[in-house]
Amino acid sequence: MSDAYTAAWKASIDNPQGFWLNAAKALDWTKAPETGWNAADGWFPGGRINTCHNAVDRHVAAGHGDAAALIYDSPVTGTIATFSYSELLEEVGRVAAMLASLGVGKGDRVVIYMPMIPHTVFAMLACARLGAIHSVVFGGFAPHELAKRIDDATPKVLLTASCGIEGSKVIPYKPMVDEALRLARHGVDHVVLFQREQVTAELAAPRDLDWMELREKTAADAIPACVPVASDDPLYILYTSGTTGTPKGVVRDNGGHATALTWSMTNIYGIGAGDVFWAASDVGWVVGHSYIVYAPLLVGATTVLFEGKPVGTPDPGTFWRTIDRHGVKAFFTAPTAIRAVRKEDPDAKFLGEIGTGQCQAIFLAGERADPDTIGWLEDKSGLPVIDHWWQTELGWPAIASCVALGDLRRKRGSAGFPVPGYDFAILGEDGKPVPQGHSGSVAIRSPLPPGAFRTLWNNKAGYEKNFAGFPGYYETGDAGHFDDEGFLHIMGRTDDIINVAGHRLSTGQMEQIVAQEDGVAECAVIGADDAIKGMIPIGFVVPRAGAENDDTLASRVIAAVRADLGPVAALKTVYTVPQLPKTRSGKILRNLLRKIVNGEQFDTPATIEDPSVPEMLINTVRR
Repeated sequence: MSDAYTAAWKASIDNPQGFWLNAAKALDWTKAPETGWNAADGWFPGGRINTCHNAVDRHVAAGHGDAAALIYDSPVTGTIATFSYSELLEEVGRVAAMLASLGVGKGDRVVIYMPMIPHTVFAMLACARLGAIHSVVFGGFAPHELAKRIDDATPKVLLTASCGIEGSKVIPYKPMVDEALRLARHGVDHVVLFQREQVTAELAAPRDLDWMELREKTAADAIPACVPVASDDPLYILYTSGTTGTPKGVVRDNGGHATALTWSMTNIYGIGAGDVFWAASDVGWVVGHSYIVYAPLLVGATTVLFEGKPVGTPDPGTFWRTIDRHGVKAFFTAPTAIRAVRKEDPDAKFLGEIGTGQCQAIFLAGERADPDTIGWLEDKSGLPVIDHWWQTELGWPAIASCVALGDLRRKRGSAGFPVPGYDFAILGEDGKPVPQGHSGSVAIRSPLPPGAFRTLWNNKAGYEKNFAGFPGYYETGDAGHFDDEGFLHIMGRTDDIINVAGHRLSTGQMEQIVAQEDGVAECAVIGADDAIKGMIPIGFVVPRAGAENDDTLASRVIAAVRADLGPVAALKTVYTVPQLPKTRSGKILRNLLRKIVNGEQFDTPATIEDPSVPEMLINTVRR
């Protein structure tokens, strides 16, 4: 075990105030904090800071304006562009001036519904510059879901683009934005749209404004100064699926977020000023917020913004080509992306021909990395492949191997060891720790470290619920165990949130949609194992009387979920069955359905109402 890692973890647990106050010194504070934590105000009470200043301005002021800040690599458009820190400051400043001209200021919300283009990064940082709160919604999300987020965040302005590009498909955004605003109760003051050459969107005055025209109109305006905000003032709201179908708006603060990301970039990933870091994710997800936009820039590194897919843009060598082309030092992606690459190129011929350039480590997160995938990637790349675990609520890794602390211990199937700042426990239903090696609920002792969520937007009760199950602990919703070497293994969710290719989706929300479809009497949606995506949703539908011979029922259910949640829902298989397995009390046995679909052995539960149902389901699934 690394002495540096052990010392850091122990210090963070024994003296969290001192540990994190020392870490906070890596940042520029308008007013430096004197206290690490208090329950009323969170981390660094009394401190004042601006995240954009720390990510951009201070590097220019320190004489590093010519250093590369952002590399935009878009194989789907054939575009590669590099922005220095000075150029990034100018672009961010211009967007900040645009927003200020529309009345956006400290505390106002701005929804960003945009693709993987530099202007999306400019917009996020511009909001941070003004002290405004951005809420990025994954471009292409269904209008109904976008409308929910608009109603919850009540933004003053919505920023969008004319289209996104998903592989070979061009997806117009403006019709979805218009439909979302039609559905939403809250009306925005303005929609500002960036026109891409692939699609020209129609604008409706006076609400809709052209991005470049507004930029020109405000070109003479001074770049707004960075607005100092309190450490616990919100930086952004990021929505994640809730078990009830209502999105949860995770609120990230400014001071704790900047401190934690700076520490993690340095100590977990081993990245500093001048290094090139690439997180192959989307800015709509927490990985994109933390490790495409903020963390690399906070330490003065170069971040790669990639608009493409692991395969098909143009081939399964695109990851390795991008790593080699830009001198990437550390690479972060999801296991599902590696599984897709392996499916297309099982012998890793592209990897063998292109190589991995200057890359020193590959990090995986987003869903559990199966040992076989890790083994294949380590064997073919010759690099350490580090699985690590965290959540939208946490904002940065909680379980990992901390490379810069000399800790490269790895065990396939485990995400590693607790990161400094995180005190884990495996608890039984009684709230007491289970014996080593036994599975239980994975919990983290509170208070959570800097960078973790402090509340949910408009939903304090929902936030507190995360700490109610096990008093004194944050309940992660995952099950797992510590092994005899101290490795922490995360084995799966304890609720109905499933992880589809890195996207956390609620099966309960899908069931809600399915149940409303004409002809459906009962339904269940479960997460099944999938070789590429990690998990996929599978539906079971019991037809209403008279609809037993309706051949369109399954296809209509699939279409309904897609229309409501968008294609990310990935529900493609629905079985029509005469009945579902239930207990005598009427509870659907979803674990039994999962085992049947996965082809696992099972014992028929003693509580089942009709013991003949499992065999019927097996025959249905096998057909």
